[in-house]
Amino acid sequence: MSDSPAPLADPHLVYDPVVGDGPKALVILGSTGSIGTQAIDLVLRNPDRFRVTALSANGGRVGLLAEQAYQLRVRTVGVAREDVVPALREALAAQYGAGEPLPEILAGPDAATQLAASDCHTVLNGITGSIGLAPTLAALEAGRVLALANKESLIVGGPLVKALAKPGQIIPVDSEHAALFQALAAGTRADVRKLVVTASGGPFRGRSKADLARVTVEEALAHPTWAMGPVITINSATLVNKGLEVIEAHLLYDIPFDRIEVVVHPQSYVHSMVEFTDGSTLAQATPPDMRGPIAIGLGWPERVPDAAPAFDWSKASTWEFFPLDTDAFPSVGLARHVGQLAGTAPAVFNAANEECVEAFRAGALPFNGIMETVTRVVEEHGTPATGTSLTVPDVLEAETWARARARELTAQTTTANAEARA
Repeated sequence: MSDSPAPLADPHLVYDPVVGDGPKALVILGSTGSIGTQAIDLVLRNPDRFRVTALSANGGRVGLLAEQAYQLRVRTVGVAREDVVPALREALAAQYGAGEPLPEILAGPDAATQLAASDCHTVLNGITGSIGLAPTLAALEAGRVLALANKESLIVGGPLVKALAKPGQIIPVDSEHAALFQALAAGTRADVRKLVVTASGGPFRGRSKADLARVTVEEALAHPTWAMGPVITINSATLVNKGLEVIEAHLLYDIPFDRIEVVVHPQSYVHSMVEFTDGSTLAQATPPDMRGPIAIGLGWPERVPDAAPAFDWSKASTWEFFPLDTDAFPSVGLARHVGQLAGTAPAVFNAANEECVEAFRAGALPFNGIMETVTRVVEEHGTPATGTSLTVPDVLEAETWARARARELTAQTTTANAEARA
């Protein structure tokens, strides 16, 4: 392992931009989502450690965005949807009251990217989807610490991110990767035998592939452990989310795919593990709560006291581990495949999946049709653009093609199903 390139995320290295004294200045992207709201809760409980200078959101919850801006007294608010600016301005005015200066408003698809490059110490990228790539690149290029919860930007733009990131500049916020990050601090890279990424198994653990053909959208959205947005929740039901995390682990820690294992752990207490060459395994464990990983992302190399609940060891509990059913859940294997292809293949996989998830939610695809369609799109994509020559236009072009092809295949499936019922 000594001849391998340096990993993107290394707990032994601390990247600390000089931005003045006082509480650490933060920009939170995706502030009205699950990660953003929990990050703000953490900030409000630790005003001596953190202050937020700017927030961004898509624009679907302007009332909440205005409330957050007022609570944190940010100087700038970004919103992706320009059509909601009047409503946002009205909501801000209602929060601040007469005579109080309102924060600056940035609007449009580039608002989050502009804020990612603004003056701060750390950017928390909590945006969902590959639209988080541009803000990720902007934060890195501007020299900010990047607390990365937007796994898709790393998946689709891995070589681009690697080209910009300095040692220690990225701190992972996913619970699994924050767990690996902490466990890796116990040894050197040469000591690592493999990474073990845990999966809850989602709402359909134990069901066969035939059983999954009949599941409903409501069942897929009923995750047994985590409260997340609909796309991530369905990705957890198909285990696409776990496949993306395998690619992410490979990119973050520079560990080969054949040394990254997925294990099903229904309780979601152990968030991931690192096995070392001497046979010992270190597991990072906490009750399921994303405020712990968020605190690692925002506070590292310091820990934030009482960021999340701890275990009550006086109470009995049972922790279970099971092998992954690769027949019922082929997504992890397909993710390994596209990760090894590299180039634009991961972008195609991710974009096709996003389209198929929306089609499933709309009733246009059955549950198993998500991965069946994604697999066809990946196969048709063929040889991807090579990782060494990957550009942002390459990624965007591949995503556009993948989305269009996924929609075409979905339409064919819908037509065939209608004809079969006729």
